[in-house]
Amino acid sequence: MERTIQEVARLTGVTSRTLRHYDDIGLVRPSRVGAGGIRHYDADALVRLQRVLLLRELGLGLPAIAAVLDGQTDDVHALLAHREWLRQEQTRLERQIASVESTIEALEGGEEPMAEDMFDGFDHTRYREEVETRWGKDAYARSDAWWRGMSDTERAEWQARTAQLGADWQATAASGIAPDAGEAQELARRHVEWLAGIPGTPGVVKEYVTGLGEMYVADPRFAANYGGPEGAAFVRDALRVYAEAHL
Repeated sequence: MERTIQEVARLTGVTSRTLRHYDDIGLVRPSRVGAGGIRHYDADALVRLQRVLLLRELGLGLPAIAAVLDGQTDDVHALLAHREWLRQEQTRLERQIASVESTIEALEGGEEPMAEDMFDGFDHTRYREEVETRWGKDAYARSDAWWRGMSDTERAEWQARTAQLGADWQATAASGIAPDAGEAQELARRHVEWLAGIPGTPGVVKEYVTGLGEMYVADPRFAANYGGPEGAAFVRDALRVYAEAHL
């Protein structure tokens, strides 16, 4: 069953103008163009559009989205990774909702809200226990101070850099090159440079870099950043090659 561009715009909230732009740049092609130049979208086109919108929510720009989609031709595999990220976001939002409801309840009852409950789910502190278990309390304290010391612009730039790195890894892994190829090793260099910029981590220590690579494969939350287990395995192998040669 096909949908016209007007129907797709209504269903998704994406303007017809944006959909035409996606067609013009080859990001989401309609399945056919009918009488009067009306674009029609079949199920395959709609699945691709869904993936575009999901990646856009992650903060990726259109060129990065195109690279990811071109590299990941298995829609089901890619959507499984998206689902994992969405579930993480769902949990975070549920915690935020509970936090706000707790504040409302306290204020309506003439009580003072509990600070410990007011900010649950609002930032990276939800990983505190895990970080302290893996790398120690000092590691968390230093990274927490670094994050809180950033301006909103600096945080956005760092998040965009992180998302771009993940997209580049996915595209490179899907290209079929070997983990020790030049392009993959350049990405590994960028990755290690990115790690070195995060206070509280061991940085460019060989064991730390290779250990992270193993964790990317073992933990679905991290694997989702690289397109799933196969993409994470490619990152792990490329990082191991780089660490053996340079760290």
